Amino acid sequence: MGSHNYIPDKKNHDIFININGTLLKRNEAKISVFDSGFLLGDGVWEGIRVHESKLVFIDEHLNRLFSSAKGISLNIKLSKTQIIEQIYKVLDINNMVDDIHIRLIITRGDKITPYQNPNSNVGPINYVIIPEHKKADPKTYLNGITIGRVENIRPNPEILNPQFNTLSKLNCIMASIEANKLGYDEGIMNDLNGNISTCNSTNLFFIKKNKVLTSTGEFCLNGITRQKAIEVCNENKILCLETNFTFDEIDDCDEAFVTGTFGGIIPVKNLEKRKLKSTNKNSFVYRIRDLYNEKIRNYLK
Repeated sequence: MGSHNYIPDKKNHDIFININGTLLKRNEAKISVFDSGFLLGDGVWEGIRVHESKLVFIDEHLNRLFSSAKGISLNIKLSKTQIIEQIYKVLDINNMVDDIHIRLIITRGDKITPYQNPNSNVGPINYVIIPEHKKADPKTYLNGITIGRVENIRPNPEILNPQFNTLSKLNCIMASIEANKLGYDEGIMNDLNGNISTCNSTNLFFIKKNKVLTSTGEFCLNGITRQKAIEVCNENKILCLETNFTFDEIDDCDEAFVTGTFGGIIPVKNLEKRKLKSTNKNSFVYRIRDLYNEKIRNYLK
């Protein structure tokens, strides 16, 4: 799984899941086959980390959730406070306090018949909150991951805005399949102009001549960890440029890393067949990761 490697935990076999406010055991948790998310990928989602009983960067996650919902004309009909209450409801019954990953899913609700037009929807939205004991595998940080180019590109914002965190993930799934076939943990995806945008499930940064480079953000998911990485660079006088660049311009980079809510900041060991310095303990990546982890510790105080 590369950037999402985790340590398996048997406690996940018997967890409670929150479906529309009802707490159900994992093997009893079900939604309708007429659900819009199941039928059409019509919905939004967030991945949220829990440390020391706190929902890390919850304001940013909920702001993105509501922004994505607004972008696809989905009325969530729950307040941010109500969503937080429902998250803690399922955390409490599972006695979960640390190293927890939450998948929050909200769909447009059930349909009367399998048809894409929302006028075939009946009833309210559906929401599902899946909490798991999920600790990132520390070997991923030590060994790093391998990334490389794939042919799948990010969509035109006028067709499907890539900044919206929707359930329609086929674009990224196809890039992931291609990356797997090529022996990469993550696939580097270009935008429609030929510039590097992102990886298929993480945001992407390169380090070249003591400068940190990342995309403009126009064609990638507006990652929470991505933004925090940019913040720690700016706060610590590390030059970080959000700009357009092609693969040829970073093919000779010194280091690279990817970011995501689950793994945080993960070093890139290999850029295709070329070994980078990202996993060295005196690398820029390690310094930025330490600063990011410090930001989380300060958040938890």
